[in-house]
Amino acid sequence: MSKAGVVLAAGLGTRMKSSLPKVLHLLNGTPLLRYIVNTLYELRLQKIIVVTGERQKEIKESLTDTGRVSFVRQKDARGTADALSAAISSLRGFKGTILVVNGDTPLITGETLKRFLKKHKRNRNDISVLSFIAKEQNSYGRILRDRGGRIISIIEERNATASEKMIKEVNSGVYAIEHGSLHFLKEIKPNKVKGEYYLTDIVEIALNKGKKVESYCIGSEEEFMGINTRKELEKAGQLMRQRIVERFMNTGVSFIDAGSVFISTDTEIGKETLIYPNVHLEGRTKIGKGCIIYPNVRLLDTLIGDSVVIKDCTLIESSVVNDRASIGPFAHIRPESKIDAGVRIGNFVEVKKSVIGSGTKAMHLTYLGDAVIGKDVNIGAGTITCNYDGYTKHTTAIEDNVFIGSDSQLIAPVTIGKGAYVGAGSTITKNVPQKALALSRAEQKILEGWAIRKKSKAKSQKLKEKKKKQR
Repeated sequence: MSKAGVVLAAGLGTRMKSSLPKVLHLLNGTPLLRYIVNTLYELRLQKIIVVTGERQKEIKESLTDTGRVSFVRQKDARGTADALSAAISSLRGFKGTILVVNGDTPLITGETLKRFLKKHKRNRNDISVLSFIAKEQNSYGRILRDRGGRIISIIEERNATASEKMIKEVNSGVYAIEHGSLHFLKEIKPNKVKGEYYLTDIVEIALNKGKKVESYCIGSEEEFMGINTRKELEKAGQLMRQRIVERFMNTGVSFIDAGSVFISTDTEIGKETLIYPNVHLEGRTKIGKGCIIYPNVRLLDTLIGDSVVIKDCTLIESSVVNDRASIGPFAHIRPESKIDAGVRIGNFVEVKKSVIGSGTKAMHLTYLGDAVIGKDVNIGAGTITCNYDGYTKHTTAIEDNVFIGSDSQLIAPVTIGKGAYVGAGSTITKNVPQKALALSRAEQKILEGWAIRKKSKAKSQKLKEKKKKQR
């Protein structure tokens, strides 16, 4: 059976109080539209068509694989039937089932849509509607059935009578329509209240033409939650995070306070990893097996190896941290950094666009920018790679087994040779040969009794000032 998908994504987001199209609002850091398109990818459809309104270019850019999607524009916001009509030109020559979904329903699962399409095909329907049971009062269209339980129409909430509003089975906005029934769109009349063309009307029109139409009540209410307000966006975010956390729990990940963590849809976490409260895992972050992520950590587009420990209040962006490394607390790993196996990055250490070799330690109050650092290097507290001269960024190279004493400044470009030592308090401006000792300190002087003389002089000065005031 050939299948195509049409995503209705032309909503303006008026109730979001935003100039941004509704489907571009972020849910867990991902645009709403991307969720539903990614779900349609699971169905292996022959075509996916997204119907947009304004700002089509931005909507295209919100998707990661636009080569599999075509876009059409609904010129005027004239309702869901008009939006589907805009996609007909892209369906010319297609013969099969068209699955229609809304772009603002990110929680729909591929499994539910597969069940729906299977029922549609098995019963050889011309049109199928996916419905669900709503627990609370809502604005969904009600499914009207005859005494035999067969669907006879869908009535919009604003047009429903008081008794019809009591009906709990409602329209999800998901339809399966055979290509031969698309011409019924032309028979839909504008709604008297809003002047829009409602896709719901196709059900009654098709039934009156003798077509086979059925409604299947499957799936959970939360799956079909449409995002129309910022309150609904926040609620959907909670449901999405809960779904993500439960998925990871089922694969062997532990959470101390699951409700306090934020995990993006694209994040991966290995088994036996422990996540503490208030952790944010954003973008395409991947965490290996057996890691510990302590509280108040934020990881963005970062690759973490196995058995890594990320301590409290650490930020890592677009970087790689390899196996058995320890980062933090209060560390900042900036983009394009690579931390090799067994490295220890400690309190208030900032690493920027640098490579840190395996076994190296930088434990305190250090800045390592534009540096290439070898294996088993010791970086003393207060060390700074001075990489910027006001015009250009320069590289500091530190080879294997180097010892950098505390409070050292390495003025790039500079190379510290293998096995060399840099004495504490040194400012290094020239390359240091292998196994050499580099020092750059002013000679220490000791003035005996200086503190006594200073105190005596200060006392004498105070007496003079007192006598002067008494005159």
